[in-house]
Amino acid sequence: MKLETLCFLAGLETPPDPRVGVMEISSVTCNSRACVPGCIYVCILGTKADGHAFIEEALAKGAVAVVTERDHPIADGFVKKRNSAIFIPVTDTRAAIARLFDAWYGHPARGMSLIAVTGTNGKTSVSTMIKAMLDAAMIPAGLIGTVRCVCRDRVLDIRSADETANLTTPDPEQLYHILAVMAAEGVRTVVMETSSHALALKKLEPLCFDAAIFTNLSPEHLDFHGDMEHYFAAKASLLAKTSLAIINADDAYAPRMRECCYGRVVTTSCGLHDADYVASDVHVLGVEGITYTLLGKNSTAARLSSPIPGAFTVSNTLQAAACALQLGVPLAAVRDGLRHLSGIAGRMERVRLPVPVSFSVFIDYAHTPDALENLLRTAREFRQKQQRVVLLFGCGGDRDRSKRPLMAQVAARFADVIYLTSDNSRSEDPTQIFSDIAAGFPQGIAYTLIPDRAEAIATAIRNAAPGDIILLAGKGHETYEIDGAGKHHFDERTIVAAAVAAAFPRGRLEKEE
Repeated sequence: MKLETLCFLAGLETPPDPRVGVMEISSVTCNSRACVPGCIYVCILGTKADGHAFIEEALAKGAVAVVTERDHPIADGFVKKRNSAIFIPVTDTRAAIARLFDAWYGHPARGMSLIAVTGTNGKTSVSTMIKAMLDAAMIPAGLIGTVRCVCRDRVLDIRSADETANLTTPDPEQLYHILAVMAAEGVRTVVMETSSHALALKKLEPLCFDAAIFTNLSPEHLDFHGDMEHYFAAKASLLAKTSLAIINADDAYAPRMRECCYGRVVTTSCGLHDADYVASDVHVLGVEGITYTLLGKNSTAARLSSPIPGAFTVSNTLQAAACALQLGVPLAAVRDGLRHLSGIAGRMERVRLPVPVSFSVFIDYAHTPDALENLLRTAREFRQKQQRVVLLFGCGGDRDRSKRPLMAQVAARFADVIYLTSDNSRSEDPTQIFSDIAAGFPQGIAYTLIPDRAEAIATAIRNAAPGDIILLAGKGHETYEIDGAGKHHFDERTIVAAAVAAAFPRGRLEKEE
């Protein structure tokens, strides 16, 4: 593609250089090590490094055009040297690279309906539920999220350049490629989990959404955003990019979110507030799931059910149903999609055990104080008399330290047995993480510290009493562990199965004397 054409399609102003009309661009990258002859190199101001510092390396590898932050001293120095490359100054290189990849892949989202789901908790569940409803309505749909990317019924193998990254919203290089694949395969609607990082880092700059869902907001990612106001602002910025906002009226931030909306607003509530869609006559059926009557102001009334356990499932299904109905999905498809969605990977996921035992094991992604409290409350709702709630959890390294003692406080309030262990310590000393968490335990609260997570899981299973509900919190869908040595395979489902088989080779249905 000619440089002039690429910049025009991306909305970038090119300098008055006659070469822009004839110069062929071979690729777009922000990684100087990935530069090849004929590429355009975009200098990103990263959290750990400044891409402008690698301009010389990019040029040496054949970059013919460089996009820089306007008035950046390093870039100005190269321009003054009258380097042969073409320099394109922009206000924000992050926004520029999103626009460049969107243009490079031919604006793949144009002609498709886009649905965004944002919030601290519930993004994966709500987006997966909407995809299930679209599938039930036989609408060709795609899903982009934390757990996986799905094009119609095919899982896409999309990997980030950073193998230690766990990206809810892919980087622009992957994101617009994914959208292009989906467009080529006839996808009409894409449901996308939208993180605060993606919004703050302008990954979605060229996109506009037909609908956006706000689930909730609680402290998370403050190591990145700094404080709740900046975190809120990142989430709220999505509402300026959508024609329809579905807002959870039960969340404390809902009134402020409504003020940020530019398009039409639809609200949902689990009976706590007046809203456009309300869940009435709610029944939480323990491990069997939930059922309730959806009441809409447009005279919609329908009994909905989901086999996914937990009171939070009511809010998640309600928001997904409201969004689908507002976009014209038939009520029958909404009902069928929810009823047949048996579970979501790593979200209150019951582990299948190799032998019959008298306890159960659940895996959940809960890694914030609010999510952990929801998980524990859910378990306490469906436990029977004398059943213990056994919790195993840790906190991620190189992440917000302020939530660590809060996680301990939640564990102390709602769990009967607590195992403290590792959860992606990354480059941080695990001892420091454990110390930060332990500071939140009230005096007299007993807990067992086992740094090795596999050993902690095995210990919890060996010590399980009949009826125990064992909750493994934090990793959810992840099948890896990241520590100082890097990223390595770690699938809790396999580890649980092996531990159960070793501890109870013949199974156990009642207490053994």
